[in-house]
Amino acid sequence: MKQIFIDQFIVPATAQHEFKERMKVNRDFIKKLEGFIEDRAFERYDEQGNLICITTAIWQNEHVLQKAKEAVRQLYQQQGFDMKAMLQRLKVSMERNTYREIAD
Repeated sequence: MKQIFIDQFIVPATAQHEFKERMKVNRDFIKKLEGFIEDRAFERYDEQGNLICITTAIWQNEHVLQKAKEAVRQLYQQQGFDMKAMLQRLKVSMERNTYREIAD
């Protein structure tokens, strides 16, 4: 069963450039992984100028999604990148969940 990985970020105006650069690195990387189907990114801005960004990544099944998560962790380790620290430093909030399609 397909797995849809959905993140929502709230990004202050001052952090948007760096955030979008990192998002591009991640999106480019996952597109090369086994079991990847497609991804999308959506944005809007709130009245304070914060970027509200939603990203989705669709995977063939739970197994390949778990492998993808591990591959991303390994990439971060190789790059010396700490996602949690970046989000804290930039004051970005994140909500992350995995969904399944509802069969008709």
